Amino acid sequence: MVCLKRFTAVVVTSCVFAGGAHAVGTPAGTTVSNQARVSYTLAGAPETATSNATTIVVAEVLDLNITLQSATVTVSAGDSNRTLLFRLTNTGNGSEIFPLALDNLVAGDDFDPLAASTAVYFDTDASGDLSSADLAYAPGINDPALAPDAAVAVLLVNDIPAGLADGDIGRSRLFASAATGTGAPGADFAGQGTAGTDAVVGANGGQASAFGEYQVSEVDITLTKSATVIGNGGAIAPVPGARINFQIIVNVSGSALAAGFVFTDAIPAGTTFTAGSLQLNGVALTDVADTDGGEFQSGATPSVRVALCDLTQAVGPQTVIFTVTIN
Repeated sequence: MVCLKRFTAVVVTSCVFAGGAHAVGTPAGTTVSNQARVSYTLAGAPETATSNATTIVVAEVLDLNITLQSATVTVSAGDSNRTLLFRLTNTGNGSEIFPLALDNLVAGDDFDPLAASTAVYFDTDASGDLSSADLAYAPGINDPALAPDAAVAVLLVNDIPAGLADGDIGRSRLFASAATGTGAPGADFAGQGTAGTDAVVGANGGQASAFGEYQVSEVDITLTKSATVIGNGGAIAPVPGARINFQIIVNVSGSALAAGFVFTDAIPAGTTFTAGSLQLNGVALTDVADTDGGEFQSGATPSVRVALCDLTQAVGPQTVIFTVTIN
């Protein structure tokens, strides 16, 4: 007696939602078909049996990722059209549209940047900054439509308020979401995905954001000038023939760089510059234009000039001294 057993083929399908910055597996709309097959021997003869065929269409996973591409942007109070660069990537498995939004009310900063009149652009020329070639974003008109793993570079453009202090931080955020829908991971939008498939919200909830920072870097220059009337025996009255010793102290404060700093001071009317009296930080400078950066400039308006090059707070005070004689 031969015992026959009934074989039933079972197909099990499961969905896994992957995180990270890359598209989720098999493209949406792909048909997954399966049919089980068994073979056996009956009364010495080979036999086969097949199950019914199952067909499943892969659903669209709605997800995206936004990453900041800019370092902290150094700005001055009152600046305009300062940019932050972001990269928006479709990490789902179907083509999707992603409306964009700018948010300048980000917690944890010192000031709120002011959105420019046109505040969001696509970095069309890949320059990393705003240029005439970049395309302005118009909500609902040219929302980025991205295939799986495709990305687009987005610029946020802001003005910087006046009256800020050195070191103040301002934040600006780019927000984007899947046009089909957002929600808790696994939420389903029946028939609304690619090619009429279901759309399922991915690990990031179908939305993402990232913020960049502006940091105010200012420099404050103060000059303190003093004058002392001197003579061979010390201080005397400012009479013709007496000499006046001028001392000017240049102080730099703040985190910025005062580049190419040049000090000039006109010789007062009624006086004559004393040759060889020009000094910087106690070191004598020549009266002609040469490598020491100091010089006396004659002409209709005689003056002294000292090139101090690049100054920062770390350099410390710079002291210029020169002498004139009262005519």
